[in-house]
Amino acid sequence: QSVNGNVVSIGKISDIFAHKGVTHKFKGESNMSLVDQLLKQMDRFKDGLLFVNLVDFDSKYGHRRDVAGYAHALEQFDARIPEIEERIAGNDLVLITADHGCDPTWVGSDHTREHVPVLFVGNNIKQQYIGERSSFADMGQTIAKHLNLKNLAHGIACNL
Repeated sequence: QSVNGNVVSIGKISDIFAHKGVTHKFKGESNMSLVDQLLKQMDRFKDGLLFVNLVDFDSKYGHRRDVAGYAHALEQFDARIPEIEERIAGNDLVLITADHGCDPTWVGSDHTREHVPVLFVGNNIKQQYIGERSSFADMGQTIAKHLNLKNLAHGIACNL
């Protein structure tokens, strides 16, 4: 937002960041309604950052240790990825990751791990293994580099 770009929050992102730095916010009732909202906003906003939180993976299935529900939700999301890919234009970058792990097969109801999958998708992104990252700040640094912004205080950009 410091360069007058749109920062679009979909789901609870605006709440997570105490409504700071967000220019537009949209809510949804479920993972699929949030994906619907993402697709709608990808059509509307051609520049800036669209930030989505698919909360069902965490609160509805992960913390409740609902393995079947989690698997079904993952299959539903996976089936929608082609719709997201269809909207990628020019130098767009899509990052799919999580802020923490919440393995539904683990005991208890807490977060289960810090290391989570990271997928980058875009017309100019080569398929490769980016290695285990040392910090979530690497994602921010990668996005900043992709948007031609100055280096952030923390993180090492992934070589895409």
